[in-house]
Amino acid sequence: MTKTFALVGHPVGHSLSPQIHAAAYAHLALPYEYLVVDCPTEYAAAAQVQRLRDGEIAGLNFTVPWKRFALNQADAIDESARATGAANVLCCVGGQVVAHNTDAPALGRLLRQGRANRDSETAVVLGSGGAALAAVVACRRAGARRVYVTARKWQEEVPVADWAKVEDFLALGAIPCAWGTAGNPRAETLVRALKDADLIVQSTSAGMLGVGQGEVVRDVIPWGALNREVFLYDVVYNPARTPFLKAATDAGLNAEGGLSMLVLQAALGFELWLGTSAPLEPMKSAAERALYRAVHAEVAP
Repeated sequence: MTKTFALVGHPVGHSLSPQIHAAAYAHLALPYEYLVVDCPTEYAAAAQVQRLRDGEIAGLNFTVPWKRFALNQADAIDESARATGAANVLCCVGGQVVAHNTDAPALGRLLRQGRANRDSETAVVLGSGGAALAAVVACRRAGARRVYVTARKWQEEVPVADWAKVEDFLALGAIPCAWGTAGNPRAETLVRALKDADLIVQSTSAGMLGVGQGEVVRDVIPWGALNREVFLYDVVYNPARTPFLKAATDAGLNAEGGLSMLVLQAALGFELWLGTSAPLEPMKSAAERALYRAVHAEVAP
């Protein structure tokens, strides 16, 4: 029987998720489809949740900017989503919509691997959205005892409009701090944390194809003063080499882009929907091929 799964977000045209899931369905000979649905408004996103309730869709993924919204649409919340305050997977179980988060466990596993399974003392998360919440939880999963979080909008002090976000991070035990570089007195906490960090996670959309601004997050990092054992992760996967990642590799540091997280979180979502192990290698290969095609399509004359 054919089943339909979908990704909800805005924008979503750049997503590689359809190719990743299609590879899994093909490998297991399942007659399923995976769609992307661009939802610029809450009303449009809520309509997709209703389709899930009505049985028209078998499962939903949520991406920027609707991960917090997805959590609030659910009838029941799995601990994975409750812990992060955001959801990227919705399932329908017994007529109830259940919210999950596969970003945090996926990233947590990758961060531990990046640190060769060694615990971390200090982590820094750049960003204040749903991906940043997942990153904080992931850093905790990777053993970090202190997790600092900052955002580009927090230049001098946290804007009133962002206090609800700050409270979410405080609830996770994270330490919010002002954005800035060395020489800015308000940024002293951030600069010190970056220099001490074992983990640094770039969880904003900066540097993403079509978004740009990758230099903004690159330039906040004191590259020459970082701990040489630090592991850096950029959740952006297109382009494969963001300004943040280029600076990290140029500095001789251990760093990784977001394609591995994209594949692993997709595999965990697949398993929630279908109750069977995901074929990880075919999904990874499909993601690499799709990204290669996307990059070369952009540079073609």
